[in-house]
Amino acid sequence: MTVAELPPDRHNDKTMTKLIYLQGYPESLLAQVTTLIEQGRLGEVLQKRYPQGHDVNSDKALYQYTQDLKNRFLRGAAPINKVMYDSKIHVLNNALGLHTAISRVQGGKLKAKAEIRVATVFRDAPEAFLRMIVVHELAHLKEKDHNKAFYQLCCHMEPQYHQLEFDTRLWLTHLSLNRSA
Repeated sequence: MTVAELPPDRHNDKTMTKLIYLQGYPESLLAQVTTLIEQGRLGEVLQKRYPQGHDVNSDKALYQYTQDLKNRFLRGAAPINKVMYDSKIHVLNNALGLHTAISRVQGGKLKAKAEIRVATVFRDAPEAFLRMIVVHELAHLKEKDHNKAFYQLCCHMEPQYHQLEFDTRLWLTHLSLNRSA
């Protein structure tokens, strides 16, 4: 479902408790979001800002999309062995994507394989949101923790990273409110 296909926002008296994706943001910003939700305009605002969907619908296309970004920004990073959409990743569990390093014994050596999994909800997201998630997971190839160096790397790969992360959280909030209404 693209942003354009989303129904208008439905206000819920517990809107503030429904802003789970926006925890940690300033109250003034949350008040603006709440106003957009109450006016039923959050989806409209997101649609205007991000009208472009994407055609990265298969695991193969996602792998190529990820490899293209990796080759552009992280040529020296470890190779990625697998990239896929994963329906088992629940965005409600505060995970939008996962990066894993699986170690296997091969002969007498320990081989590490890197995997990236992206929540299936991003199949229907605007392209900018998918790019933000992929950039985030790629950054974990170099920086395991969410520290200053990690976010600097994200911003190197996607200069609008912080805005895209916030807007992705708005989009997830919009989806969540409309599913529960």
